Amino acid sequence: MDAASSLEMSRREAILSRAEAYFDDGSFLADLTRLVAIRSESQDPSKAAHLMEYLTDAIEPMLREMDFQTQIFDNPLLGGAPLLVGSRIEDPSLKTVLIYGHGGLCNPQEGAWRDGLSPFSVVVEGDRIYGRGTADNKVQHLINFRALGFLIAEQGRLGFNVKVVIEMSEETGSAGLREFFRANTELLKADVLIASDGPRLQADTATVFMGSRGALNFELVADFRPGAYHSGNFGGLISDPAIVLVHAIASITDARGQINIPEWRPTTLTPDIRQALAGLPMGSDGPPVEEDWGEEGLTPAERAFGWNSFAVLAMTSGVPDCPVNAIAGVARATCQLRFVVGTEPDAILPALRRHLDTCGFGHVEVRATRGEAFRATRVAPDHPWVRLVTSSLERTGGKRPHVLPNLAGSLPNDAFSEILGLPTVWVPHSYGGCCQHAPNEHVLGSVSKSALRNMAGIFADISTSGGPRD
Repeated sequence: MDAASSLEMSRREAILSRAEAYFDDGSFLADLTRLVAIRSESQDPSKAAHLMEYLTDAIEPMLREMDFQTQIFDNPLLGGAPLLVGSRIEDPSLKTVLIYGHGGLCNPQEGAWRDGLSPFSVVVEGDRIYGRGTADNKVQHLINFRALGFLIAEQGRLGFNVKVVIEMSEETGSAGLREFFRANTELLKADVLIASDGPRLQADTATVFMGSRGALNFELVADFRPGAYHSGNFGGLISDPAIVLVHAIASITDARGQINIPEWRPTTLTPDIRQALAGLPMGSDGPPVEEDWGEEGLTPAERAFGWNSFAVLAMTSGVPDCPVNAIAGVARATCQLRFVVGTEPDAILPALRRHLDTCGFGHVEVRATRGEAFRATRVAPDHPWVRLVTSSLERTGGKRPHVLPNLAGSLPNDAFSEILGLPTVWVPHSYGGCCQHAPNEHVLGSVSKSALRNMAGIFADISTSGGPRD
């Protein structure tokens, strides 16, 4: 090994040591506690002031410590939450990495967490760190920002340029994000997106994914009459909207959840995608994977990452917590289609409408819900930026990371890949059993510590190499 290589290795190890010390001395937990304490709920309009608070009191100081220039922008859509853009440009001739995160939270579900836990207070129990936003997404961008800081602290510079976008509307469909990107393409110009969201496939192994499934939420409504009518006097005489709605939903899939609408069945699970998904583990950190659920003939990985899935998220008719002897006038279900590349979002609801009409459910309404659909995206697993990141992760962790063409969940990845034209590389810092979007959300300390090392290593390797050659 020559002197230059030895110096590079020594500097890299020093940067990783800073990452470990940050976790071990309690600084990581203190930072995360401050972030979680801010009630930045994006689904509750009454909490709008906390969305701005998260940007001004948490994110801006963290970035300015590293000599970033920051600016907060109003959302271009009425009612949308603000966005923050930061930048540290060391030399315009260097590669520029764009980093994304979201500080908005889904409903905290206060009162539904188990005893001893509450959404906005961090509680540590063994390896678990509880709190709303720990997994999604506060810990993830915290790790990435601090990893940049370790590099600056060790060598006085990054050796590349960085731009940052933090949005506060991701949990409401990233309202305004695409409009903002279209109006600010020069401001956000970069060479690659490297960001973090979602779970690893297994807690003890790093994961890389290059896109995401799309998602479209919608309502099915059987609105037959105003008010409810006594079930003794009118049972058997007037149609029950709940029964009609249940049958309409049942027509969309068979009993094992296989989709019956032809336009919703993808044609993009090609041999190369199946090869990329072969052998990937599934379900190790969550409930057991059910082999007799979903599309028959596909592996669990193919069902999650290469196929479309339909879900009923919520259903109501009458008053479930206080039922009375009456036939309700209205039944409603909120549904969702998660879809892969090749499914056109604008064609999803028209196809559903045609299907329901054909099946005799013309009186069941299909209503689009608030928020823009996430489009499905993918980047080739052999892209130069993907190779750089996966090689770095293997160097740091000592084993090959899991590499996915796309995440099973959904992200506004199309805003980066289609509007900004960037290759997108995601390195998630959570795990499948984290209770994301549910009571008792948590992140694992062991995953967080390894993620700090991983991201410090990635940024150190970009600094040394200058990024992949064009």
